[in-house]
Amino acid sequence: MSFSATQKSTNAQVKSPLKKIVSATVLSTLGTMLCFVPNTFAQQLSGVVLNKQGQPINNATVGLNGDSQQVRTNSLGLFNFTDVKKGIFELHISAKNYGHSNQHITMKEEDITDLSVVLPRSVMEVIDVHATPLHTSSIESALPINVLSEDELKMKQAATLGETLKNEVGVHSSYYGPVASTPIIRGLDGPRVLITQNGLDVGDASRVGPDHVVATETSTATQIEVLRGPATLFYGSGAIGGVVNVVDGRVPTSSDDQVDYLLQYNDVSNEQQASVNIQTGTDNIAFHLDAFWRDSKDYKLAGEADIHNEDHDEGHEDEHEEEHEEHGETRLANSSSTSSGATLGSSYLFEDGFIGFSYGFMDREYGIPGHSHGEEHDDEHEEEHSDHDEEVGVYAKMKQDRWQVLGEYNFEQQFISKIATKFAYSDYQHQEIESGEVGTTFTNKSTEARIDLFHENTAGWQGAWTIHYKSSDFKALGEEAFSPPSKSEMFAVAWLEEKHFGSVLLQLGARVEQVNIDADDSLIGFEDSHQDQHTEPSHDEHHQTLVSFDQQSFTPISASVGLVWNYQPGYNLGFSTALSQRAASAGELFSFGPHIGTNTFEVGAMFDVHQEGDEVHVELAEQAPSVETSLNFDLTFRKFNGDFGYVISAFYNRVDDYYYQRDTGLFFVEEHGHADEHEDEAGLPILVYQQDDVEMYGAEAEFVYQVSSSFKTSLIADYIRARLVNEDGNDNLPRIPPMRVGAIFNYQADKFDSELSVSHYFEQDDVAELETNTDSYTMVDANFNYYINGVGDDLTVYVKAQNLTDEHARVHSSFLKEVAPLPGRNFSVGIRGSF
Repeated sequence: MSFSATQKSTNAQVKSPLKKIVSATVLSTLGTMLCFVPNTFAQQLSGVVLNKQGQPINNATVGLNGDSQQVRTNSLGLFNFTDVKKGIFELHISAKNYGHSNQHITMKEEDITDLSVVLPRSVMEVIDVHATPLHTSSIESALPINVLSEDELKMKQAATLGETLKNEVGVHSSYYGPVASTPIIRGLDGPRVLITQNGLDVGDASRVGPDHVVATETSTATQIEVLRGPATLFYGSGAIGGVVNVVDGRVPTSSDDQVDYLLQYNDVSNEQQASVNIQTGTDNIAFHLDAFWRDSKDYKLAGEADIHNEDHDEGHEDEHEEEHEEHGETRLANSSSTSSGATLGSSYLFEDGFIGFSYGFMDREYGIPGHSHGEEHDDEHEEEHSDHDEEVGVYAKMKQDRWQVLGEYNFEQQFISKIATKFAYSDYQHQEIESGEVGTTFTNKSTEARIDLFHENTAGWQGAWTIHYKSSDFKALGEEAFSPPSKSEMFAVAWLEEKHFGSVLLQLGARVEQVNIDADDSLIGFEDSHQDQHTEPSHDEHHQTLVSFDQQSFTPISASVGLVWNYQPGYNLGFSTALSQRAASAGELFSFGPHIGTNTFEVGAMFDVHQEGDEVHVELAEQAPSVETSLNFDLTFRKFNGDFGYVISAFYNRVDDYYYQRDTGLFFVEEHGHADEHEDEAGLPILVYQQDDVEMYGAEAEFVYQVSSSFKTSLIADYIRARLVNEDGNDNLPRIPPMRVGAIFNYQADKFDSELSVSHYFEQDDVAELETNTDSYTMVDANFNYYINGVGDDLTVYVKAQNLTDEHARVHSSFLKEVAPLPGRNFSVGIRGSF
């Protein structure tokens, strides 16, 4: 009889000189940092996990809430904990293709050795979620949650986070070509959707502009979680629209030996990629190493790149070479990329917790589609940037160094039962380069620290207090720096509690934070619009003014109430209402300048732009900016036992003082430095951030039916409506994703499985002023996995096919909709495995 531990190994032996070296090095570094109380008395907790037919369930996960241990059942369904302290715990049991069970355990001085747990069959995947301080799973939350893990994550992973998640219910992609797409949750993105890595902000500039890549890598992730709806209680006002949490093992909590690898080739862009995850260790030392590499060329299209070319707009094609021919195929110019990165981490595991650290770096170089202007490169630059021979426009270089420290300690018979600490420091740089010259450099140095204090079960209540600090030093320097350097600082405290009242779980929470933003002096103003076009633009005080800003301070407050009612076995209802506030970002407040990534001239909410006769004037706004205030209602029905299951959600979100970009109808002519109301000189549209009241509502649904032991089918749908309140004219918000429906068919045999998916995106005609409609389209994808036994723990050879019908499609939520359609028909082949 044997048992396998997934988070802590107490019987592992040193198997190699490498492990001895790792053990000695890390122990000498961390040993002096730790002092802990020895375990004076512990009991045994063991039992069996069975299905409804009384058969044992192998490899079920069994974990103790409030304890660092987690084990898996053996072939007889048995599990065993040998060092459980006295107290009240929640025992969480789950298994693939089975439901989830919670058992409340009171450990006294006697061992518990006869526990029996029965799990019902479930067609819905039940996965534990790391994004919330208190334990929850994908079917136990008051808010709907998407979770990608294991094989599903490997099959869906793409070069960007947005493209990886784009087919999840309620999630779309900003699609800035294949290089910098970010997730859109229920129509919200940018500074309203927080991207985290192991619960800490990624610390990049992806929320400043859609052309900034998210500084995470999906190929080395073990799980990706999406919280749909406000998660401000957990993460702060920057998560008012939701959270995407990328989970990886960079700070390891297990010393078990594990190696995962992946190799893949895709023909649409001649993309090659490789990744590896390595985990090893000794009794108390855990070691982690991961690395990835990806290289791709310009990708193939199913039709014309530029929408103006489709309309036979001659002359535009001469000005913008957005596509090129290669071997008889049409490709999107400037859509190539190359990226690489690695992470090294180690932890010291002890009886009551762990402490660990990691260092990782990431480098990406990628074209920015839609900015190919036909300039000639000199030979020197063409040789220096050989990866961009095909592009003649703008490309970007991004690099980031990131340090993380995570720790956890469990106390025995104390009111504070556990303390969990997280710390991260990121040094990020993004350069935009045109014709071999650096035009703009963005940097962001961010620091974040978080302490979660968990208290013991008191009168049935379980909860935690959070102390949270985050700072950011952001700079944009260069000719096209559209936002002045700024420093942001946030400090917050939060309190979360939950309690079971029979079949009802009640969740309460509150958070208050202080946000301060300091921006450097900024030069604002336009040249006279009626000046001679051959006159060089001047920067005298008559046309431009240097302004100084006072510190902007905000105090966002958030509170929520959530209910999860298991009204009968296999069914539950989740309800959440939240009052959430968000402080504006520095970009929303202080921007003033051309933004190359969006082809717009951005003006922040601190300014007012108006036209007097033939002249356009800009000045400081009279009204001070205020916090956004969102009142959100979310209702979710779930059925998760048996061969048929579903998750149906509906939401309503009223946001007062919502920050959005209003198109002024004016254009900035960059060559001459002036603004007017005509686009006759290829000017940039002037967009001004302003505040107004908004309502957003929609519905999401997923139905899953296990037709037979081998065949499963799913149906998904989502719809979002977003509009301004009390608006006399057009009241639609821009770039809101259209309604979508889809079907997935999966067949699984002993040696292989296959999947076919069909997704239809309806025409989006609920458009904002000066925004154009987007046609409907249907995407057909498929994949095939073949499993080979006897090579390591597993070996999978796979084929993925996307856009099988070679559909010419454009993404409505993309800033590049008019010049960067989705890739044409493409195939990927690869192998992945572990040992």
